[in-house]
Amino acid sequence: MPQKTYDVIIIGAGTAGSILANRLSADPDRRVLVLEAGRWDHKMDFRIHMPSALAFNLTNTFYNWAYESEPEQHMHNRRIAQPRGKVLGGSSSINGMIHIRGNAMDYEKWGAIKGLETWDYAHCLPYFQKMEYRLKGADAYQGRTGGQYLTTPQCDNPLFDAFFAAVQQAGYPITSDVNGHQQEGFGKFESTTYRGNRWSTARGYLHPALHRSNLKLICKALTTRVLFEGLTAVGVEYRKGGKLHKVYAGEVICCGGAINSPQLLQLSGVGNPEHLLAKGVSVVADLPGVGENLQDHLEVYVQCASKRPVSLYPALKPWNMPKIGLEWLFWRKGIGASNHFEAGGFVRSNDEVAYPNLQFHFLPIAIRYDGSAPSEGHGYQLHVGPMYSDAKGSVRLLSNDPTTPPRIRFNYLSTEKDRKEWIEAIACARKIFNQPAFEAFKSKELSPGEHISSDEEVLDFVAREGESAYHPSCTCKMGYDDMAVVDKDLRVHGLKNLRVVDASVMPEITNGNICAPVLMIAEKAADAILGNTPLPPSTLDFYRHTAAGDK
Repeated sequence: MPQKTYDVIIIGAGTAGSILANRLSADPDRRVLVLEAGRWDHKMDFRIHMPSALAFNLTNTFYNWAYESEPEQHMHNRRIAQPRGKVLGGSSSINGMIHIRGNAMDYEKWGAIKGLETWDYAHCLPYFQKMEYRLKGADAYQGRTGGQYLTTPQCDNPLFDAFFAAVQQAGYPITSDVNGHQQEGFGKFESTTYRGNRWSTARGYLHPALHRSNLKLICKALTTRVLFEGLTAVGVEYRKGGKLHKVYAGEVICCGGAINSPQLLQLSGVGNPEHLLAKGVSVVADLPGVGENLQDHLEVYVQCASKRPVSLYPALKPWNMPKIGLEWLFWRKGIGASNHFEAGGFVRSNDEVAYPNLQFHFLPIAIRYDGSAPSEGHGYQLHVGPMYSDAKGSVRLLSNDPTTPPRIRFNYLSTEKDRKEWIEAIACARKIFNQPAFEAFKSKELSPGEHISSDEEVLDFVAREGESAYHPSCTCKMGYDDMAVVDKDLRVHGLKNLRVVDASVMPEITNGNICAPVLMIAEKAADAILGNTPLPPSTLDFYRHTAAGDK
């Protein structure tokens, strides 16, 4: 057995890895090594820290792995972009900074899976509360002690007033907190920002711990494989500066995310033997679920032109950008200090679903993720998409070369249920924009456009214009069935001293943006790894839709 150098090696200093680095190294007798393939999140780089600059990171490769899918058969064979963070903080350093826990019923579904009883809502809620620091103040449902700062937006543009009025005219409720007792309805979306800065998990958890003598971080270190002695993980091999290095530990924890963690397991010989052998990889453990069950949220923009010049469109003009930049640089205020995803909601698109299956983000501007805007100028938009598509994909090796991205296939729009919910989603968005509250603003529908009306035309629009919401998950799912990869404590089945802690372990995707659930998973995993007594389950109730209303 190779000599142990560290007690724990954490692969990836991203959303989950940063939390584990902090929590595990809090024990001064535990030696922790963190290997991050990406860059340092330099404090002076506005691309990382200015909330409204998020488009820079989503459209270049400096802080972004810039993955893309295989040609998607049901989307005109388009390759769909899939940005992933290549920097300390991982995707929490390049995402849209929207803090959504998911619906309580998501975790009730997890807890109903045999063996995962301690992943129900009652057991997960205390860990959400543990990691949150809500600047607005704590309440029964939200915390104010954690490392993840949360800012509640002002929503001070008149288009937000019209939006909140319109959703009520359309028959949908207003909820005071989508992360509290009732997710269903529309309200403000809290952001992972602090005093006008993005607040990634690197800033909230990793940097405050780097002074510890028992914690070592190495950046630009690409882990190429996990090292095994029989069925026991004993260390890792990584590449840095053109050289291969080996380092050993008592436990190895993969925190690479839903794309990189299954890729690393497969490169290490853990996965479907048929797939591994075809790529020249020797099999260590037969786990056919590695890389399978890939789930994501697809979304489109429903955009309208505004006949009143009240949108954020002038911020896109080059002559206005210096002022915006200086206002943010010196005072951390103004347009640059917001992620602009300040409001949205969750609704049921039909009476067959027990809780919301659609998510909306409202923006007081018509714009794409790449920063481009329609030629009409002033406008506003809803991002919309189904939350629980039954279309499942996969992440599989394209090559046994660790520097070659894996083959990613989502299979968007491949099922009847998925297509049905998309037709309903566009109809719901149009219903909101056609309410009287928008009469003073709406000029015309820019996207899809009034000429798109039939179900076939709507689905073709989604196939042509749909984009990932960047929520890949579930590729190393928890559970105990034949396709499960990790157990309830996130240990890889059939192997010793190896865990996975990131979005890949979700058995099913959650309702909304997935960063907050990953933080919760990491906090919960830290207690399991440390052998701490778990936080006691919550006794708080949550909203359930019934014919008679709440109960």
